[in-house]
Amino acid sequence: MPAGWVETDQGTNVSFCDFARAVSGNHVLYSEIMTDAEVALVKSAQSGERAAFEELVRRTSRLVFARLYLETGDQHRAEDLLQETLLVAFRSLGQLADAQGFRSWLLKIAQNVAIDAARRDLSRKRSTPIRTPVAALSQVADKSARPEDRLEREELRGQVLAILRSLPEEYRLPLTLRYIGGAEYETICTQLGLTNGALRGLLHRGLKLMRAKLPPDFGNNLAGG
Repeated sequence: MPAGWVETDQGTNVSFCDFARAVSGNHVLYSEIMTDAEVALVKSAQSGERAAFEELVRRTSRLVFARLYLETGDQHRAEDLLQETLLVAFRSLGQLADAQGFRSWLLKIAQNVAIDAARRDLSRKRSTPIRTPVAALSQVADKSARPEDRLEREELRGQVLAILRSLPEEYRLPLTLRYIGGAEYETICTQLGLTNGALRGLLHRGLKLMRAKLPPDFGNNLAGG
């Protein structure tokens, strides 16, 4: 696999506190939208041009990362699965019949990769010997923060992810890219194949939906975040 495929994703800043603060303040099937230039890139990549595939990765890797992050809730896990997704896509690109559907095809691969990974994890857990409570706790101990702070952040993380996952598809990925991934508007537009105006509309409506789903005391969880 060509080196540097996901360099654009380095520096992803997963901050649920920042996202929650932002939240406290047209149906677009973006995954199916491809420009003529992108369609040409897909066809070039299918012809064996690695540079074309690398450019497609630059244009879509954050999108795939956001989908995988929503699936796993774990940044490092999502990064690993992103690499696996891109490798599968690179090897099977010749099977894509419609270049216009590249984004949808790539997201489907990511979904399958995440499902397979979850199955492998479940299989490992079943075959792993049961540890004593003390040994198990030592594996998850985090000495960088107080226990109550860690619990509060985990609770906040769980709430935000649950709300995000409950939103319609067209809002989940833009919100994740912008407020959890910290991506700029121009980058998100490229990843999703949207105009700036369409993106801003999705973010505005998505945040409105999230506010409606937040529990009344949600703002109290942001203290000190």
